[in-house]
Amino acid sequence: MTTVSWVTAFLDLPPDVHAAGTHFWSAVTGYAVSPARGDDAEFTTLLPPVGDPYLKIQRTAADDAAVPGIHLDLHVSSAAESAVRAAGLGAEVVHGSEHGYVVLRSPGGFVFCFVHEPLAQRPWPTRWPQEHESVVDQVCLDIPAAAYETECTFWSELTGWPLRGSVSRPEFRHLVRPDGIPLRLLLQRLVEPATGPVTGHLDLACDNRPTEVSRHVGLGATVAADHGGGWTTLRDPAGALYCVTDRDPRSGLGR
Repeated sequence: MTTVSWVTAFLDLPPDVHAAGTHFWSAVTGYAVSPARGDDAEFTTLLPPVGDPYLKIQRTAADDAAVPGIHLDLHVSSAAESAVRAAGLGAEVVHGSEHGYVVLRSPGGFVFCFVHEPLAQRPWPTRWPQEHESVVDQVCLDIPAAAYETECTFWSELTGWPLRGSVSRPEFRHLVRPDGIPLRLLLQRLVEPATGPVTGHLDLACDNRPTEVSRHVGLGATVAADHGGGWTTLRDPAGALYCVTDRDPRSGLGR
């Protein structure tokens, strides 16, 4: 069985929007940007003031996709062994473990990696001068309808996390993460497009959505849609969509 001990989200930013996207997400989270690393200085980490990091940024190559994206790192005890199990569940191995990690695609085409990097201390939400709190705490997988059932089964079996649905919003299911894991996984069934690769976006939880949305707009985001009873969709300066939600920013942290 694959035991996922931590989840990291990678923002994959093309060169022309990398600086703007990095600056924005550092300001939105209140996290510092680490020194660059990698053969081409393409990787940075957003460093919370307390706790272990779970958000990273990659400057993609100029000949890769011209739009921003996201992928996941799943932290496990053995990347190679976990990759074998994932392949048995329907994943495709893209790159092997010669560098200490394995790159894969889910059955629906979403890129993720297995890494061995033991982390454990989940950061608390950031409290802002406006006297509210927020935190990036969820990755939503945007899944075309044709792949939805397969993808839901894959992610639940891969992580071992129970799958839960919503009576009021049947297009959403989520995986019940263990306490201490920094990112929850939400699975959204798309109407359009009906086919195509699975993509993903970040969601924030906050305890005052109008104030939090105003803060983001002041940092350069634009409002794409206000869904009223639960969340607001915005577009960051790099062009990527993400959501601010009414969920409890301290959920799963304990007190």
